[in-house]
Amino acid sequence: MRGVLRNALLMMAGCAALAAAASADEHEHRARVPMLKAYVQECSGCHIAFPPRMLPAASWQRVMAGLATHYGSDASLDTATVNQISVWLNANAGTGRRVREAPPEDRITRSDWFLRKHHEVAPGVFLRPSIRSAANCAACHAGAERGDYDDDGVRIPR
Repeated sequence: MRGVLRNALLMMAGCAALAAAASADEHEHRARVPMLKAYVQECSGCHIAFPPRMLPAASWQRVMAGLATHYGSDASLDTATVNQISVWLNANAGTGRRVREAPPEDRITRSDWFLRKHHEVAPGVFLRPSIRSAANCAACHAGAERGDYDDDGVRIPR
């Protein structure tokens, strides 16, 4: 009887440890790193400065290498600024299962995790004048500027 109880306790402890590890990976988005001033200054002129954890390092490397044609705009920067931002992005890029693969065209809005999190949002919602694009996170996520995308803070505008 004692052996059965011991095995049951060990199994429960193991399950609890696995659940905690899975939860930590799933909620990786809650861990925030301080935003690099140069990154915020250069990127938030056109869109929010997306947290680096939203893309894998390979995606950030391609984004930074293609600033002259950054999603249809010329976002070129001087070499020193590119290097500074690139080092920071690579050091803080996403590493969990959420960003295991680079999304098509390195677009956050086309990543598997983004599509999974927004599956209940009808495509037309993103086209509303109050939102304009799926990339306009701050339209619905009040804490987006701070890197807070918690579901509790979502308010979809009309």
